[in-house]
Amino acid sequence: MESCAACGKAEVSLKSCRSCKLVKYCGVDCQVSHRSAHKKACRNRAAELLFDLKLFADPPRREECVICCIPMPFKETESTYMTCCGKTICCGCRCCLPREHCPFCNAGLPRSDEERNRRLFERIEKYNDPEAISHLGHCYTFGTNGLPLDHGKAIELFQRASQLGHAGAHYRLALAYFLERGVQLDRKKAKKAIHHCHIAAMMGHLDARCRLGVYEGLDGNHDRSLRHFMIAARGGHDESLGAIKNGYMKGWVTKEDFEKILREHKASQDETKSDQRDRARAARGL
Repeated sequence: MESCAACGKAEVSLKSCRSCKLVKYCGVDCQVSHRSAHKKACRNRAAELLFDLKLFADPPRREECVICCIPMPFKETESTYMTCCGKTICCGCRCCLPREHCPFCNAGLPRSDEERNRRLFERIEKYNDPEAISHLGHCYTFGTNGLPLDHGKAIELFQRASQLGHAGAHYRLALAYFLERGVQLDRKKAKKAIHHCHIAAMMGHLDARCRLGVYEGLDGNHDRSLRHFMIAARGGHDESLGAIKNGYMKGWVTKEDFEKILREHKASQDETKSDQRDRARAARGL
């Protein structure tokens, strides 16, 4: 039998603290008398509950390609950022339309890395475009587009793009902290990495959501881990669906939940399919 947090009296019918649900009281008088001792823990727990409501809420709908108006593919390699107009288009529209001009603004496509980089810097200077900033950070991360490998510069660019609300930049910052690219990992930076993963996941980034599921599982928080995997799998994330399948085989996920997630995963995948994209993948050998 549970007891009152203030007087210690065992009661059958106790009322939980409305804010934190951590403790129970036999009456209003006990709750008022215990307020000063409980206030700090109550506020902390109430903040955690509010954050979890936001963290595990349904993610926003995937952005659509500006040409075909179909939700964008899940893989970043299946979309292209156009440095002329700042639009991101899917692989189907990029490969199945004339290649000499941008399919959105009809501007001529860059013919060299120098011209592509010049357009990127122009968009950053004129429009402070977070997508262009993040794209440039990606180039410095891997040393592509004729730019040198510079993880420190990439971190600066991702930080800038994340401050402008770019989900991918938040996720790349988290990866940089965890993989020690350009930063030296310690406990404080590990918290920053989780923080950026949280923000990216709440903005609908499925890879970030999946990674949170992995980290929660490593910390022994299996219920939270499964919740992350379920959200990502329902959104069409293959790796998260594999984690859910593993949980089903171990008895952590019910048959009804597993079948429901399978249906929702397929529906999300089907939303991103088109004949143009299938032809583009075939042409690229994907």
